[in-house]
Amino acid sequence: MAYQAAGRTRGRRIYMNRILPAFAAFALLAAPAAFAAEQTAADRAPPSKPPSAMTPTEIKEYNVGLAETHPYYIKCRKTLEIGSLVKKIRTCYTNEKWKQVIANSSQNARETTEAFVSGAGSSSN
Repeated sequence: MAYQAAGRTRGRRIYMNRILPAFAAFALLAAPAAFAAEQTAADRAPPSKPPSAMTPTEIKEYNVGLAETHPYYIKCRKTLEIGSLVKKIRTCYTNEKWKQVIANSSQNARETTEAFVSGAGSSSN
């Protein structure tokens, strides 16, 4: 029994000695391709037409090779249309534009809240 256990351990070592170099070689060969993809993503221009006017297939093709955090990566969100149980509105922007939209919405909400707070004491009912 002890001999069989030792044989299994030795077999695992031989197996790992063959696989580990193969993984290392693959990693070294894949690294330049990833580096090239990062360089092309950095040189990418913004989309030629508004993202909301693009089809989902066009958006997928445009996003190939871009990191999800890249400023020109296009993200779409679906929101329910008011008054409808089924219909949804698809809104697509680049990450850069989403930051602007969120900042603008936050500023509008802040201003509205301040207007209600400052005007609450002056109303008479």
